[in-house]
Amino acid sequence: MTTLFGFIRHMLRPYPVPIFVMVVTAVFLAMQTSLLPYVIKIMLNRMIAEPEADPFIDLLEPIAIYLGMAFIVATAFRFYNYFVEYRMIPALRKRISTYCLDHLLRLSHQFYQSSFAGSLGSKVSELVMAIPDLLKILIDRFFSYALTLLIAIFTLWQVNARFAFILLVWTLTFLGVAILSNGHFTRLAAEWSFKGHLVTGRVVDTLSNMLTVRLFARRKAEDTLLTATIDDAKAAEKSLEWAYLKLWLLYGYGFFVAQCFNFYFLLRGRAEGWVTVGDFALVLGLNLSIMDFLWLIAQEFSKFSRLQGRIRQDLKDVMAPLEIQDEPGAKELSVTQGSITFKDVQFQYPGADPLFQKKSVTLAPGQKVGLVGYSGSGKTTFVNLILRLYDVTSGHILIDGQDIRKVTQDSLHAAIGMIPQDPSLFHRTLMENISYAKPEATEKEAFEATKKAHAYEFIEDLPQGYDSLVGERGVKLSGGQRQRIAIARAILKNAPILILDEATSQLDSVTESYIQDSLWEVMQGKTTIVIAHRLSTLLHMDRILVFDRGKIVEDGTHEALLSKEGLYKTLWDAQVGGFLSDVSQKERDL
Repeated sequence: MTTLFGFIRHMLRPYPVPIFVMVVTAVFLAMQTSLLPYVIKIMLNRMIAEPEADPFIDLLEPIAIYLGMAFIVATAFRFYNYFVEYRMIPALRKRISTYCLDHLLRLSHQFYQSSFAGSLGSKVSELVMAIPDLLKILIDRFFSYALTLLIAIFTLWQVNARFAFILLVWTLTFLGVAILSNGHFTRLAAEWSFKGHLVTGRVVDTLSNMLTVRLFARRKAEDTLLTATIDDAKAAEKSLEWAYLKLWLLYGYGFFVAQCFNFYFLLRGRAEGWVTVGDFALVLGLNLSIMDFLWLIAQEFSKFSRLQGRIRQDLKDVMAPLEIQDEPGAKELSVTQGSITFKDVQFQYPGADPLFQKKSVTLAPGQKVGLVGYSGSGKTTFVNLILRLYDVTSGHILIDGQDIRKVTQDSLHAAIGMIPQDPSLFHRTLMENISYAKPEATEKEAFEATKKAHAYEFIEDLPQGYDSLVGERGVKLSGGQRQRIAIARAILKNAPILILDEATSQLDSVTESYIQDSLWEVMQGKTTIVIAHRLSTLLHMDRILVFDRGKIVEDGTHEALLSKEGLYKTLWDAQVGGFLSDVSQKERDL
């Protein structure tokens, strides 16, 4: 897992100059804070020692020193605003967002099946905002305050070691408590962050399924479920706030005791003559400044713990380990023929029985292969393994003799056109969605693809035509319209391998008959895999693979399989209107 400070260090690598400016500004600010009480001490002592002296001459030196330091600090802040606020912070936010998005895009299919997309987006946004804030707290606050304390201790030592010792003991106590309690506060903040993101994920999940909520009259049930999730987040936040309250009480009473000792030694020193009026002002002024600083530190520590907990939790999810990644030195897949070979393949989902069990099968170049079987029999897994959405447990999958684990995933996916059963579109224009498969395609090529997919007519009827926005996941379009856009996208891609997963299941019979002709034309010269419950659509396949309980139990043409009196014959006889009887694998096992 990516560590918090390791991630921050990697993000800050391009910005050494702004970081240097931040550190220098913090040093000057700390010097100025401790310098003011010291200047006041010199001025008071001189005015008391020489009351008749000309103040414009007698006090010129300390005033010049202070004004000079103030000018330096003001100049440093101008550099800070330019190098940090203007140049680094916006660039840092961009670097974090692009880095996180790039990593998320490389995470496995299985990761997204168990994650809230809305929650992941929220976490990336939170990282973009929280990491620069954390950096500012570390350098602008903690580093600057630490320097201020060190300079203050040294300054008080010049008056009397007792005052320096009191501040040192209090500072060490303060820091010790902060360090010892940091882990506890970070855990509480991480828990609060985790439960807060669950609220976000729950809201997004509910809103994404709003039609289902309405159709089942479950609005109150969703309210109850969301309220329970919010209550968990509220309880986590209250635990964190209660812990902070106890810490601040400890700090407040501890500082009160320290000031009692300071006043005792100031009064005693004044009575015994080893504390001047200027020393009195110096000690009180520094302690008041330090008191303000310590309260600020306490507040910043609270913010720091929250940010640290949230960032740790966000990084844990956003920067999850890559389950499927390219091997070092992976080459580009070169598809010249399109043969697909399963060689002694076995695959197993976590906690499930193994599938295929050392199966070997070869799909010849240009062959059109149908996949048939009850739900849960392994058809989709077979396709997902070819796409390398999962890695095989053992064995090899070869395309034109090249192991798909030894080629880049991008080149593998570029060689395969996929029409899913439930296509998802981006909330972009129709033209952007169609040309997503081939960004360099001309408008003419995109128009031709939509005509072959019989999408051209409904697109032309839209007020904005190809410039129409389709809504989140394409909700503004019907299921059949989305499916036609997916078909147009695959036609435009023109990959040497084509996979159709119930590609026409949401179309009316007339439109389907037209599109079948277009699809048949597109299939020519391509290795094609077709998953279908409507077995009549597979009559012209060169070959049909029949799946049962994670195994390929039959293999042959439509006519040959019917003559075997096996599972395919059973499925064919069970059809009603060309559809496969809707019986799942588990139901057959009962």
